[in-house]
Amino acid sequence: MPARLDFTDVTHAYARTPVLEGVSFSVKPGMIACLLGASGCGKTTVLRCIAGFEPILGGTVALDGAVMSAKGVTVPPEQRRIGVVFQDFALFPHLTVAGNIAFGLHATVPAQRKARVRELLGMIGLGDLGEKYPQELSGGQQQRVALARALAPRPQLLLLDEPFSNLDVEMRERLSIEVRDILKREHTTAVLVTHDQNEAFNIADMIGVMRNGRIEQWDTPYRLYHEPLTRYAADFIGQGMFLPGTVLDNGRIRLELGEFMPDAEPQWSAGTAVDVLLRPDDVLHDDASPLQATVLHRAFRGAEFLYTLKLQDGGQIYSLVPSHHNHAIGEKIGIRLELDHLVAFARDADARPAAING
Repeated sequence: MPARLDFTDVTHAYARTPVLEGVSFSVKPGMIACLLGASGCGKTTVLRCIAGFEPILGGTVALDGAVMSAKGVTVPPEQRRIGVVFQDFALFPHLTVAGNIAFGLHATVPAQRKARVRELLGMIGLGDLGEKYPQELSGGQQQRVALARALAPRPQLLLLDEPFSNLDVEMRERLSIEVRDILKREHTTAVLVTHDQNEAFNIADMIGVMRNGRIEQWDTPYRLYHEPLTRYAADFIGQGMFLPGTVLDNGRIRLELGEFMPDAEPQWSAGTAVDVLLRPDDVLHDDASPLQATVLHRAFRGAEFLYTLKLQDGGQIYSLVPSHHNHAIGEKIGIRLELDHLVAFARDADARPAAING
């Protein structure tokens, strides 16, 4: 059965250097969670604390209410029923694909072991490759075998440490979607660590954006993109640029491109200087609009162009435009804003993370 993970107020340090500072989040049974952040933010250390590879200085790590780690208490990794998929696959070169998958099933009777291996080979799309050796497979196939090996004993929880980083971009995207489907079919609770936003968005139900040993925001991919709680999360997730604005007496915010009402009533007084986040999909191409912007750069993406535009007052924004609108650098185009979610932060403020609940 999939387990619930509770990672509560955990602190950790290497020597005297703090790495995790009061990190808390929960993962419900069958949910796929992701820790997303830049190198050195502490996300892999979280994974190692969950697995039992690192002791913790404070807080608790619990599976279905049973404490796995606390200060002075560490249940050995082999007793946690946690599977791990590593960045380098870590397959046994002397074992066949079937042998690798069966490795963790030594306590299972032969008939059940064979059936489980056959089931997983079919699930990962390698049903006819059981007698091949890892070195005879592609990188994507090897990663699927590593996943199947970790899933074979039906762990309570599966941990994936940058599992797609050794693959090319196209393979990473395709495999991340396949892995999500496999985990959902197995009803496996999982925690993924990555620095790649596309991977996180493809695979995760909940994402924690990490920074300097803390979680800035723990939320759904949709809310992280459209409703970031901190300026760091807003800047880190997706693409976007900030435009300066001013809060008016009626609570609206004035930008160079017009006046707009925030989703929630702002806490700022009239005259407060703010920065408003604009995503590329907030800025629409509109030949009939009186608002004009100059094309500074353009990136062709097949079906779309990502234009970098310069406004009259010097501000810059992105706009995602269908590729049949083929505009030259230096050309002026009409634009309008369609802000379903207005996200603003007080100028130069670095908001602390809000309370995080699982």
